[in-house]
Amino acid sequence: MQRGNFRFIDLFAGIGGLRLAAESVGGSCVFTSEWDSYAKAIYEENFKDNRPIEGDITKIDENDIPEHDLLLAGFPCQPFSIAGVSKANALGRKHGFEHATQGTLFYDVVRIIKHRKPNAFLLENVKNIKSHDEARTFKIIMSVLREELGYFVQERVIEARHFLPQRRPRIVIVGFRQPNTFNLEEMCLPEKDKVTLRTILHSEDGTEEPEGNYTSGPMAIVNPKYILTDNLWAYLQAYKEKHGKAGNGFGFGLVGPDDIARTLSARYYKDGSEILVSRGLGANPRRLTPRECARLMGFPEGFKIPVSDTRAYKAFGNSVAVPVFKAVLSEMAPYLLGDTVPIAAE
Repeated sequence: MQRGNFRFIDLFAGIGGLRLAAESVGGSCVFTSEWDSYAKAIYEENFKDNRPIEGDITKIDENDIPEHDLLLAGFPCQPFSIAGVSKANALGRKHGFEHATQGTLFYDVVRIIKHRKPNAFLLENVKNIKSHDEARTFKIIMSVLREELGYFVQERVIEARHFLPQRRPRIVIVGFRQPNTFNLEEMCLPEKDKVTLRTILHSEDGTEEPEGNYTSGPMAIVNPKYILTDNLWAYLQAYKEKHGKAGNGFGFGLVGPDDIARTLSARYYKDGSEILVSRGLGANPRRLTPRECARLMGFPEGFKIPVSDTRAYKAFGNSVAVPVFKAVLSEMAPYLLGDTVPIAAE
């Protein structure tokens, strides 16, 4: 099989992190859905398709989605209604996937898989979905995928720190319509924490070109607007001290070039406290710039960011760590045309 022979759809596409990963192993995107207008603006700027990005997936008929070999979805984790399922179980009544997942966005993933029957799917979510509602949510998800849809499903929590200087543990769920020798748990990952923040921070020594409002001047110095004000820095220090005395670890995360960052979140625009870059003793730290956030998530250097800082922080905080999924999809690629044994790329 030549890599590039499989077609995929990109659901809850965000700014295209999963698409970048799939295209890196030769996939061809045939359908995209994303409802957030700012994420769509970033996506459209970076992926020039001759078709529109579809909006709310709940309003899209599965018949209007083209045939595909692989379904990609970083579906939002909405609360599942367990009460009805529990009652049905208690009464000995059967219930199908519609009963168990109706009203959640996972239901839309399921109805598309049921209708189109792709050779494989790759789903991504926060690791806490495994413990949500005393693990009942995840039990429903896996039961639907395995028992109702009949796929051979594997899951694994993978941290971005194998590839990037960021912890970011996420659950990866892979399913194939036919059994094969793919083994997600045995997939080899690079050693953790070998890549540090030095690889993503602006060098500020003239070795990179200045970019827009992020850096300026011949040395490409980071714009002072990213430095915390005295008031905000004092507040964050007091907040951390207060919680430290109470015996918990709440508070800012101060990092330098040789460190690994906490998980970048969508709320980063608020105060940047989870990842503050040290500027030396006596100097207020600074936030990451949106370009540094893009690098921290594994997006290529030329990835365009045509939105405000606030929107960019939200977009990258909601995205996937691209190299994690490049690695997973590279392992999946030989099976994506339905082969049960790996086919060497030509």
